[in-house]
Amino acid sequence: MANIDNNPTKPSVAIFFPVYSDESTVETVAMKSLAVLSEIASEKKVIIVDDGSPDRSGEIADQIAAEYPDVLAVHHEQNQGYGAALKTGFRHAMEFDWICFLDGDDQYDAHDLIHMSKLFSHYDLVITFRYSKIYGTSRLFISYVYNLILRLLFKSPFRDHSCGLKAIRSEVIGDITVTANSPFVGAEIIIKSMVRGYPIGEVGIKTYPRKFGQSHSTSFRNIISSIRDMLRVYKEIFKHYEV
Repeated sequence: MANIDNNPTKPSVAIFFPVYSDESTVETVAMKSLAVLSEIASEKKVIIVDDGSPDRSGEIADQIAAEYPDVLAVHHEQNQGYGAALKTGFRHAMEFDWICFLDGDDQYDAHDLIHMSKLFSHYDLVITFRYSKIYGTSRLFISYVYNLILRLLFKSPFRDHSCGLKAIRSEVIGDITVTANSPFVGAEIIIKSMVRGYPIGEVGIKTYPRKFGQSHSTSFRNIISSIRDMLRVYKEIFKHYEV
């Protein structure tokens, strides 16, 4: 674990999370995020991005935003994908020093951001790797192969490119161009930050079982769209940079 941040000045921080059919966990993740921000931020905002949810996720997000002035609910009229939801979250959080994001299904504990924030004075991007995974065999295999390909293709030293809990300086997001709409977007942020020379720190975290519904991150559609985005970003990087 890296050294504790000795800078007493707290940055302004926004936390956002996309939701899609997450009506059972929206409020839980929002309340955890507000509690975290009260400890790590001088100015704060929680942004809930409803990615065209067919359930009550968007309605619940609006109710939370109406009750808590530090919560903003943003809606996509139609489902646009995980990457598009992240880009929407970034657009609404650019006024803050740091932007943190996680998933809306409560598989990541927002309180891990407290530990991650201690690295803010040392890094421009803080990513996470899952030392305890609760997924089935097929998803573990897909995750292993996916991360192996990324390490080989982009010469990345990082263990887990797809873990959905990250924190990044807003100026870094303003410098890199995030284009993927697929789940590859998390890896795109890491790779483009790495290529630009921004220091990146890693923190090990535990994940928790999804209590409701099921994840679609490893669906055939998402796998194909992630491969397409991966190849496009590979061509983009090798066109503009020497790797």
